[in-house]
Amino acid sequence: MNLNALPPLRQVIAEHDLAARKSLGQNFLLDLNLTAKIARQAGDLSQCDVLEIGPGPGGLTRGLLAEGARRVLAVEKDTRCLPALEQIAEAAPGRLQVINADALELDPLTYLTPPIRVAANLPYNIGTELLVRWLTPPQWPPFWQSLTLMFQREVAERIIARPGSKAYGRLALLAGWRCEARIVMNLPPEAFTPPPKVSSAVVHLTALQGPRYPADAKTLEMVVARAFNQRRKMLRAALKGLAPDIEDRLIAAGIKPTDRAETVELEQFCALARQMQN
Repeated sequence: MNLNALPPLRQVIAEHDLAARKSLGQNFLLDLNLTAKIARQAGDLSQCDVLEIGPGPGGLTRGLLAEGARRVLAVEKDTRCLPALEQIAEAAPGRLQVINADALELDPLTYLTPPIRVAANLPYNIGTELLVRWLTPPQWPPFWQSLTLMFQREVAERIIARPGSKAYGRLALLAGWRCEARIVMNLPPEAFTPPPKVSSAVVHLTALQGPRYPADAKTLEMVVARAFNQRRKMLRAALKGLAPDIEDRLIAAGIKPTDRAETVELEQFCALARQMQN
């Protein structure tokens, strides 16, 4: 059997009794034209290993393999999905490895050979946590070249947000500091089974070789988290616990102490992170 001979996903779901489970954050994408389009957003995969989290019945998995991925590592927590995924593995000999594991507890590098890209319709309940982990590794550049990820539209907008917008915050700053990020697709609720209550979007993030502005990663994360934890407060109040002379440090970084976090540019936050180490 080859990939084209695999049964339709609706048939696979019926055969294996794969009703999506809310507890696992599952919403399955069954249109193989859409999953192929998402796979293409990840770029040329022929020389890459691809990490996929939460493949479910394997719609995107099929797309990634059909688009020529050298190899796909599919990490799936739900044991009900494993027979369907193994059927895909048989149709693409040597190119798909399926691991039954919790993505939050697995080190995928044990199974992958660089260059590596990540492409996934992430389970809603762990998507943001995984993204933050991928954006904040101990060393940079990270293990991945790019991330092509499905999120709720609201989360996607937070990743690409600009200063002054309501969506601007920690995710935008972490992504913007060391990545190019853009929304490449929008999907309505009815594209999924079952339809979620919100629209979704695919975000493509490309890792830069180094950060846009110098800063210690942990210091920057701490300052940003503290600033946005009380985003309605002026920064001199939101950050007062970090240093007794926080107003002087804000001014030295080119930030008015009366500014609020949502108006401060990435470059200024990086300057403040450097000031906090003086």
